[in-house]
Amino acid sequence: MNLKEQLIAYIKEIVGFEIIVQEVSNALNSKLPLYLKEEYKWYHAILEQRDCLFAVIDDANYAGISQTGKHFEKIKNITGMPVIAVFNNLEAYNRKRFIEKKIAFVVPGKQLYIPELIIDLKEYSNTVKKKTSTISPVAQQLLLLFLLDKQNTLHIEEKTFKDLAALLETNPMGVTRAVESLKNHDLIEVMGEKEKKLRFLLDRLNLWKTALTQNIFINPVMRQIYIDELPQNIKLLRCYDNALTEYTDINPVRQEYYAIEKNMYQAFKKTNALINENKYEGRYCIEVWKYNPSTIIKLLFEDAQVVDPLSLFLCYKDTHDERIEMAMEQIEKEFIW
Repeated sequence: MNLKEQLIAYIKEIVGFEIIVQEVSNALNSKLPLYLKEEYKWYHAILEQRDCLFAVIDDANYAGISQTGKHFEKIKNITGMPVIAVFNNLEAYNRKRFIEKKIAFVVPGKQLYIPELIIDLKEYSNTVKKKTSTISPVAQQLLLLFLLDKQNTLHIEEKTFKDLAALLETNPMGVTRAVESLKNHDLIEVMGEKEKKLRFLLDRLNLWKTALTQNIFINPVMRQIYIDELPQNIKLLRCYDNALTEYTDINPVRQEYYAIEKNMYQAFKKTNALINENKYEGRYCIEVWKYNPSTIIKLLFEDAQVVDPLSLFLCYKDTHDERIEMAMEQIEKEFIW
């Protein structure tokens, strides 16, 4: 086994935590100071859904414990993630010094010292188990994309995690988290070793029914705001009641609704592109979504001017209105059954 595989196997054996280890993303790598990129080999890891960084130290180039401690503190301040040193070998007296300085380290097969993180992880893990009954936004996009792709034109189950990240316009770590989220709800299994792929465990109809029964879907909408003018030079998709009239027999409404992703919303706010933004009234109502409303549309409904039907369905999932419930049945009949 290589060092990364040894690391994963050893931590699972010692502390029993699920762990995912990947190369750092380009975005994360860009935050690291150049001299520290060269000093260590960096990995981004998730232990029980908690982010951390592994810094692999070449025994021959080990700079000393004081310098290492300063480096790790700097990286923690930059990224907000705890850092764990990884050695192939570390003399016993040096291991003792790391413990005295309370610097986390791992020597696969020999010793693991991450006491503060383990305590934090145990507390975090208990909290997460109570709170994560729903899936992540990326997991929802992936699941809805599979459900809507009835003709299997995207070959989702044949794509690697890296390919899925490109498809969903996210990073590989986002897909890894999404896969773990779906796996935890027994909706998929992971196939392969180096080039991992996923396989859904149910046919599309039963997958949809099971996810609804488990109540794991999130409402895509974070908030609604009102503005008097739409931002220029940007294509926005109609949503809410405006989109519902496209998919069902619901009558049109006067209010105009458009969906934008949360990062786009923040960018608009910084440039003052949202004229007279408020919570109550305006010519246009903007829904701020937890994931990009355009992603599924671009892949499966190229010319559509509205959000995808299943995301729209989930915007109304807590609405108890007979007219809306009938409209939801129409969407299910058209796109699921």
